[in-house]
Amino acid sequence: MKPVLAVVGSMNMDLVARAPRMPIPGETIIGGEFRVVPGGKGANQAVASARLGARVSLIGRVGDDSFGRTLIDGLDSSGVDVTHVRIDAATATGVALIVVDDTGQNSIVVAPGANMCLSPADVDAAQQAILAADVLLLQLESPVHTVKRAAELAKAHGITVVLNPAPAQPVPDALLALVDILVPNESETVMLTGLPVGDERACAVAANVLLEMGVATVILTLGDRGALLAHQGSFNRVPAFPVSPVDTTAAGDAFLGGFAVALAEGRPLPEAVVWGNAAGGLATTKLGAQPSLPTREAVEAVVSKYEEEHRAPCI
Repeated sequence: MKPVLAVVGSMNMDLVARAPRMPIPGETIIGGEFRVVPGGKGANQAVASARLGARVSLIGRVGDDSFGRTLIDGLDSSGVDVTHVRIDAATATGVALIVVDDTGQNSIVVAPGANMCLSPADVDAAQQAILAADVLLLQLESPVHTVKRAAELAKAHGITVVLNPAPAQPVPDALLALVDILVPNESETVMLTGLPVGDERACAVAANVLLEMGVATVILTLGDRGALLAHQGSFNRVPAFPVSPVDTTAAGDAFLGGFAVALAEGRPLPEAVVWGNAAGGLATTKLGAQPSLPTREAVEAVVSKYEEEHRAPCI
């Protein structure tokens, strides 16, 4: 049986420009290729999960414009249930302005538009989709009170709540109390804890602070350093897969999709993190957000190779 996920979150059209490096303030530089690509953390995580074999419902909002219609059509063609994506005639679809440099790193400014109009009433209207899920995926590109309402519904019915606290911002204690698994990256970890994450010991200290905030499980995603899983007093670093990055946009969303699907399939936490790392690594090898999200076959091949390399020798 397919795992079932619900995602409450953002939908953006990404306007992506390549550049040799990031411009400094006040500087204009000549860039390269320009692309218009579907994105938004909620949509990316929904598509990532669907490509890995899950049944996925997305709860979100777009404007009544060409970008919004394109985003909905793309989600539908990717196998995401868009029944609960509302078209808002009063505001524009969210847009992300993205610069990608020659090392694959990116800089992003988001104009959230309709995403910030997503309401608790929208969540309540989609209650059946949330209650049917094995895992609820949340991010912070939507209003915090709306995210909290979704977490409340899921928590009350025993559904695993996974929060990606992105973009980096403070998270209210009332929301953290509803979260089962918190998945921040390095900058988000620094924002939440005020602590550095420069080496493995520093990461463990920061993860422990997050655990002390009341979250049962914390996964720090550390880019090419892999991920640190903190759960029940133990810390397990899961290495990244070696890749040659082209564009890191949506790598974190791919990680969330891979992790959530594996978790919903009943895989143990360390194995689910391996799936997340595999999906996230593969996503960096292609340009763009949703176009870079890998298939299940690609992720399974990487995970299989990892398991073969880490299998204990027979004695």
